[in-house]
Amino acid sequence: MSQLDTRNPDKFVSTETIDGEIATLNLGPTHPATHGVFQNVMKVDGERIISSEPTIGYIHRAFEKLAERRPYNQITPITDRLNYCSSPINNMGWHMTVEKLAGIEVPKKVDYMRVIIMELARIADHLVCNSVIGVDTGALTGFTYVFQEREKIYEMYEEVCGARLTTNIGRIGGFEREFSPVFMAKLKKFLKEFPAKFQEFDNLLTRNRIFMDRVIKAGPISAEKAMSYGFTGPNLRAAGVDYDVRVMNPYSSYGDFDFIIPVGQDGDTYDRFIVRQEEIRQSLSIIQQALDGMPEGNHYADVPSFYLPPKEEVYRSMEALIYHFKIVMGETPIPVGEVYHAVEGANGELGYYLISDGGRTPYRLHFRRPCFIYYQAYPEMVKGAMLSDAILTMSSMNVIAGELDA
Repeated sequence: MSQLDTRNPDKFVSTETIDGEIATLNLGPTHPATHGVFQNVMKVDGERIISSEPTIGYIHRAFEKLAERRPYNQITPITDRLNYCSSPINNMGWHMTVEKLAGIEVPKKVDYMRVIIMELARIADHLVCNSVIGVDTGALTGFTYVFQEREKIYEMYEEVCGARLTTNIGRIGGFEREFSPVFMAKLKKFLKEFPAKFQEFDNLLTRNRIFMDRVIKAGPISAEKAMSYGFTGPNLRAAGVDYDVRVMNPYSSYGDFDFIIPVGQDGDTYDRFIVRQEEIRQSLSIIQQALDGMPEGNHYADVPSFYLPPKEEVYRSMEALIYHFKIVMGETPIPVGEVYHAVEGANGELGYYLISDGGRTPYRLHFRRPCFIYYQAYPEMVKGAMLSDAILTMSSMNVIAGELDA
């Protein structure tokens, strides 16, 4: 038996012992190394983990129910609170879901613009994950290297939408505006300078013997187990399964781009690190291809019933004012239907299951959050491991608390 110390909610008092060896350890919910507000109640024999029981719900914000009470146009800011390390991917996935329901076909240029933003977000997310893996092994230097580069990505976000972390970027039907000359200059400079900086980070860790000894065979999972738990994204690919939504079910013109899907073999922390490293390189290649092949055309679809008109037109055109009012107030007619659309989020398959009854808000909306699905495997992955591997395994899985509680 274990009981909670009410004076210190983060501390369990263990009352169960076997020859004084078994202890109960409460890891979280406010522990700074748990990567968010969630908890693991662990039984340990010395420093060996016997069992782990995850507990989520500490930051439950009812995203799905909030979304079901809002017009489609107002749901975008809710989506980027899921995985806030790569929020533009959440935004784009939602926009594509609504476009699928409404039968909206966006210009090719919009597809390419979205690909650039989504791949920048993937790079930013992987930089956070892999640099924190280094921190959790005691190697802080790499973290300081790549966070300077992530800042440059956030500056590009600012040029597109004015926001940094939770971006609310884009719209149903396209983007608010063209990519500005400042954004294009920053992007080209990033593509030119980042590879050398990233290689420095790679040199610090990838073949570092101390780092390798620390992460190889830490938190492994087999391909069969990973699939049975519903793994997707880098965690599944690290186990040797080459599943990527961008290739298996192409969206946003991803079929136009040439890139490889990196896979691992053992599904351990080192494989997860290496897969994300290579995915960053592939994202850079995709961005360059999209930039070089950027089509001509508009940055939005010709769907005035869904796409907010420019503010200057609203001030001088009655038709634009009417459309603006209808969209903002949720009076746009939405088709009755049921759709599922998925994108390759930084953590895996990010899906939106949407049911519409034709009303101003979704009848039912479910977010498929990859973290929520693969976090259930965590107890099995750390069972029998040393206590020091508990945080390290969590880091390499890239568990984001915002995706756990929807």
